[in-house]
Amino acid sequence: DAPRADARQAVAALAAQGLAPELLSGDRAPAVATAAAAAGIVRWTAAADPAAKIARLEALKREGRRPLMVGDGLNDAPALAAAHVSIAYASGADVTQAAADVVVQTDRLSAVPDAVAVARRAQRLVRQNVLVSLGYNVVAVPLAIAGFVTPLIAAVAMAASSLTVILNALRVERRPGWTR
Repeated sequence: DAPRADARQAVAALAAQGLAPELLSGDRAPAVATAAAAAGIVRWTAAADPAAKIARLEALKREGRRPLMVGDGLNDAPALAAAHVSIAYASGADVTQAAADVVVQTDRLSAVPDAVAVARRAQRLVRQNVLVSLGYNVVAVPLAIAGFVTPLIAAVAMAASSLTVILNALRVERRPGWTR
């Protein structure tokens, strides 16, 4: 297949995010080499059956990495299930969508770096929310138990803590073509 129009930009965006894109394909070497070069992918593997794709993902895991697998073909489903996190396209096979952690509703490859960016932002917000919750529980609860604050003040502080966590979580951005 011809590379998607935004393949080079998506690969560059992933590299800018600190990721090392690889191409694992069941196609023959000349076609895979051409597609990899067009997309700006340095490391590629041709003639990879599902077992070879899983073996590569397992090797990455042994290196301490958390591989993200993107696929849309029927033979990608086992590797999608084996990856740390996986993305499939809605235009792909049903079994592939079922095996993936994320299904994107667009055919744009730029959805992949967008998903990584949103996931990283969500992770930062979750950590912030845990700190807010811990802060409340470490400070306000002991003060309330010791009788230094009235139950009304403790309840208001608890509501403020919960509201802060909710409002902070709403800061995760939504991208066009994405559903929650």
